[in-house]
Amino acid sequence: MKRVLLIEDEKNMVRFIQLELEHESFEVQAAYDGKTGLEMALQDNWDLILLDVMLPGLNGIEVCRRIRAAKKTPILMLTARDSVVDRVSGLDSGADDYMPKPFAIEELLARVRAIFRRLELEGNAPHSMLSFQDVKVDMDARIVYKDKQVVELTKREFDLLVMFMKNINLVLTRDMLLDHVWGYDSLVETNVVDVYVRYLRNKLDQAGENSLIQTVRGIGYVMR
Repeated sequence: MKRVLLIEDEKNMVRFIQLELEHESFEVQAAYDGKTGLEMALQDNWDLILLDVMLPGLNGIEVCRRIRAAKKTPILMLTARDSVVDRVSGLDSGADDYMPKPFAIEELLARVRAIFRRLELEGNAPHSMLSFQDVKVDMDARIVYKDKQVVELTKREFDLLVMFMKNINLVLTRDMLLDHVWGYDSLVETNVVDVYVRYLRNKLDQAGENSLIQTVRGIGYVMR
């Protein structure tokens, strides 16, 4: 039985989500503030953490950062704040997915299932090294090298780079990138892809060089 930690201060919401997850055969425990949730997340082993952003004591973004610094437990963030900046902040703090409120419980359950499917696929993936020009990606260690120097990437930046590296010279639309990198039929606008491509360019490109990731106007991006 998979174990889920739900960190959410709205008790009615907690009870509703808990009942639905238990009906799907998950074991669920709850915390109602950021400090308690962080302690529970770090002291025990969980298969998934559902984390609200607006929490008393310690906000969800900071809780997520501290969990991610210590553990790789999948984190799905819940919040009523749904601007692009807020979503990017949540994902950059280490969250695997982002669920704006209000939401249909069916979609939440679908995203939970999607996270576990991705984990199963990653667990079955063979060791591999991707290489293009002077960029190398160690898939198992999740390390990126540029000119033999380690490049620090967030989880989402890494996944986006891998998508490009696996599809050299193929034009990828923003919708394709959302589907494969974010892993679900996302409510996130496609301009989030533009934001992350800009992050990658800033970290990989050198002054005076053509960008490794090129824009195909009106369509998307290509690495070539």
